[in-house]
Parts: sequence; structure tokens; C-alpha cells
Amino acid sequence: MIKIKKTIDNEKKSFYFEEYKQYSGTNLVRKLDISNDRIYLLFFIFFTLIFIFAIKIITISLQDPVEKYSSTNSRNFKLLRNDIMDRHGVLIARNIKVYHVAIKPGLIKDKKKFILKLKLLYPKSDLSFLKQKLDKKKYFYFKKNITEEERGELWSLGEKGLLFETTQTRVYPHKNLFSHVIGQIDLDNNGISGIEKSFDKELKLNKNPTIVTLDTNIQFLIRKELIKFQKIFKNIGSASILMDINTGEIISMVSLPDFDLNKRQDIYDSNYINRATKGLYEFGSVFKTFTLAGALNEGIVETNTEFKNLPKKITCAGRPIGEYDDKIPPDLTAEEILIRSGNIGSVRIAQRIGREGMRDFLNSIGVLNKIDFDIEEVGKPMSFRWGKCKLATASFGHGITTTLLQVAKGYSIISNGGFEIKPTLVKKEKKEDKKIRILKEGVSREINSILRKIVSSKEGTANFANVQGYEVGGKTGTAQKSFNGVYSKNKINTFAAIFPISKPKYILLVLLDEPKPSKDYIYHYRDGSGWKYKGTPFNTAGWTSVEIAGKIIEKIGPILAINKIDFYDNHVVKKSN
Repeated sequence: MIKIKKTIDNEKKSFYFEEYKQYSGTNLVRKLDISNDRIYLLFFIFFTLIFIFAIKIITISLQDPVEKYSSTNSRNFKLLRNDIMDRHGVLIARNIKVYHVAIKPGLIKDKKKFILKLKLLYPKSDLSFLKQKLDKKKYFYFKKNITEEERGELWSLGEKGLLFETTQTRVYPHKNLFSHVIGQIDLDNNGISGIEKSFDKELKLNKNPTIVTLDTNIQFLIRKELIKFQKIFKNIGSASILMDINTGEIISMVSLPDFDLNKRQDIYDSNYINRATKGLYEFGSVFKTFTLAGALNEGIVETNTEFKNLPKKITCAGRPIGEYDDKIPPDLTAEEILIRSGNIGSVRIAQRIGREGMRDFLNSIGVLNKIDFDIEEVGKPMSFRWGKCKLATASFGHGITTTLLQVAKGYSIISNGGFEIKPTLVKKEKKEDKKIRILKEGVSREINSILRKIVSSKEGTANFANVQGYEVGGKTGTAQKSFNGVYSKNKINTFAAIFPISKPKYILLVLLDEPKPSKDYIYHYRDGSGWKYKGTPFNTAGWTSVEIAGKIIEKIGPILAINKIDFYDNHVVKKSN
């Protein structure tokens, strides 16, 4: 018994001894060192992570959440349409990022509190529809096309039920200024009118902005004058074109009434037509310049060719054709017929040209056929049969229609030396294309000299456009409007101005649709006498469109000179400065 117990005691002793022996000495120290290193390492990693997360939390808490959201999304933001800029780089149209705000009623916990928050944010808005919408528990849009700032204000309400969709919208900083030219887009960012439509593909694909030939400052000044005189002459609409007669670049094109492009509204009122390109009109005596130019070009008459014993009235197919002014002498030269704007004299000149000659000439200067242009909103002149009476009336601008844009082209060819031009609204790369001559050399010089006398001489009909320093020449046109083939008392008053006449550079056209005389407007003659006249004595272009053109040239002339667009000598530049 004793022996067995001893053995057991020895075995126990041996077991504990071996265990102690196993963990004693250098091995134990080494194991403890490794354990401590692991603890220190884990401890270091743990605190490093805590430190990193702490910095991240502080950074996020200090950062504007809207700004963070914007910077993240801006990297993925791609313009659906590129910019449109004017000839000097002034922004006309641009796509910007906006948001649609939707509400998911199921995520709104306290609907009354939610509506109260929105009322505080939009105190002037009627939010009575919200309760009904929230009760239906269907996803709906609360607001569309909101700005980044407004999105931030809504986000700060802390409502999970407010959802934001990133989208784009097109903005037009100048609102109405370029409405008829630039045009509109639909909700899917597709162009539906104007340059937005004609250059839709380029605006979507090109990386660079589309540069138009227009000048924002000049456009503003011309529009301002047209609006001012619309209140004076009570016309239902007006239009103006300023174009470089050598390049065809349109510097300004205005049509009133116009509209705010930012409102994306459907317009069905025909009074909002683009009168500069789409409206078809009989322009009256403006066409007399074409008649004389055609005769000079064919060598049928010269400026000093005499027409004697011109009657005051003739008839054609039983219809009378008379002079607008009984004081016009019966004996006139071809030059004097244009200066005094004689109807009968113009008929006689056209009769010498003949029907085919007159038709071919008007076709050559681009007056009769639909013009190829940068926007689709262009009118097509009404076709007609050339006959004896049509030749007679067309000679002084009646019974023949065209657009203001085509009148601008025709006058440009007649005044620029007789060379073909193509009116344009979009800047193109300059090419040294060979000029195509339309008129014989010398015709422009003769016509321009007469146009200057129409403005500068007492016999002329456009004295109010004789702005000192700009050497303006031009021709007036007054025509009755026709409705279903019947002429009314309503008129179209037009003035076509070329300046400076010794080195022609620009054409300015001013059209008034149904102007009325003003009894209170005071006219100031430009002959230096200080003579004034109150009230409009005649509802003709010489007393309406010419007056406006003179005011416009006074305003835009210095800008054209300052922009170093060449006039005719240093005198203009010095005077403008």
C-alpha cells in the first residue's frame, strides 16, 4: 500500500516538475516577449485606425454637404449641349446642372411637421396640394429645375422622403434679346427652332462653343430703340438687321415682339413671327433702287438719262398708278427719279428693262427665291406671273413680296461692288474664296452716290438719317398692307441704310409694321440749324423708319469704331472716341 502511494506521489511530482521545466528559463522569456510585441502591435493598429476615422469624421463634419455632393457629381456631369457665344465671346446660351425634387410619402414619418418645414422654406408658395399628395402615398415631383443652393436648403431639412434627381437645363442670360435668332429647345434638350435647331447636332457633339456673328451690345441698343419708338408710333411690330455687306455676317437681328427663352413657352400668336426672316412684305419704294440698278447694269440707262413729260397718273388693266407726291416735276433724270422716289419714272425705267430682264435681275440678287440661311424660319416669296402690269407695279415695290433679309442681301450686292454674298449668323473659318461678280463694275459706285443724295439733299426722303460723321446713304419704302388681295390703310414702313457710302461696310434696315403718326413726337433736323418739328405729318418711312435708323446709327456708330471695325477714314474713329 505504501509503495503504491509513493509511486503515485512520485508521478505527480514528476508531472509538475516537467510542466515547470517546460516553461522555465530562456524559453519562457522569449514567449513573453513575443506576446507583448503582438499586444503592442495590435494596440498601435487599433489607435491608428481610431485616429484616421477621427480625422475623417472631423473633415466631413466641417465640409459643406452640398459642396461635397456637387464636387462628386461634377466629375460625372457631361453637358448635353455646348455653349453659344457672340462674336466677342459673350455667353448667350449654356447648359447648367439642376435638380428635380421628388417626394416619397412612405419615407415621411411626420407629415404635418414635414409640411410645416416646407412652408417655412417657401413662405410665399401655395403648398395646399401637399397634404392630398402625401395621403395618396405615391411618388411625385415637388419642384423641378432647382439650383444647387436650393437643393442644399431642402437637403438640410433632414427628411429621407425628399429625393433629388440630377438633370440639366438651358439658360439664356439675355432673356428676350436673341429670342428669334437663337430659338428654343424642348424638355429633352433637342433644338426646336432658330440656331438651337439648325445647329442641334453641332451643339451636342462639338467640344467647342458655337460662335455667332451677333454683337450683344449692338443688339441691345438696337432693340432698345425699337422698343422706345414702338411706344411712340404704336406699331404692332418691328424688325431690324445690321449686316456687313462684304462678308454677309449679321451683327444684329431684332424682331419685335419677342419672348423670354428661359420660360419655354409655346407661342401660337402670329404677331410673334420673326419679321426679319419669316415675314413676307411688299416693301414699296425700297424696290426702286433695284429697278434703277438693273437698268444701269444692262446699260439701258445712265444716271443722267432724261425722262420727260412724266404724267402724274397712269392706268394698267383699269387700275390707277400715281405719284405719292404731286410736287414731283414731270421732267426727271434717272438719278432724280430715285432721289425723289418717283413711281411713274420707275415704271418707265422698268419698261425699258422688260419683264425677262427685270425678273432675271431680281433673281440674280437673291430677292425672288427662298433664301438659304442658318435658321429654318425663313419666308418664301410668293410666286406670280410676270405681265405688263406686274412689271409696272414691281418697279416701285408693289405686288411683289420678299423678306427683310433678302432686301438686305440685295442692297448689299448693289452697294459692295456687285459681288455675291451669303448672309450668315454663325462664324465660319475665313477662306480666301474667289468673289463672284453679279453686277458690272461701276454700278455700285453710281447707285451709292444716289443713295447718299437721298439722305443728304433737300429733295431726298431720308434727311433724318443724315448722322454727321457716318456718311449715310439709303432708300425709304412705304407700302400698304394687302389682306386677301385687298389693300388696306395699314402700312409697312422701311428704310435701308448703307454706311459709310464712300467705302460701304454696313447695311442697316428698319421695318415698322402698321405704325401710326405721333402728334407729340418732336423731330430735330440734322442740318445744324436747330430746327424742330412737333408731330408726324405723314405716316411714311421718311418720318418713322428713317428717324429710328438715325437714332440707331448715333448709338452704334461709336461701338463699331471702337471695336476697330474699319469705316472709311480716321475721322470717324477720332470722332467716335
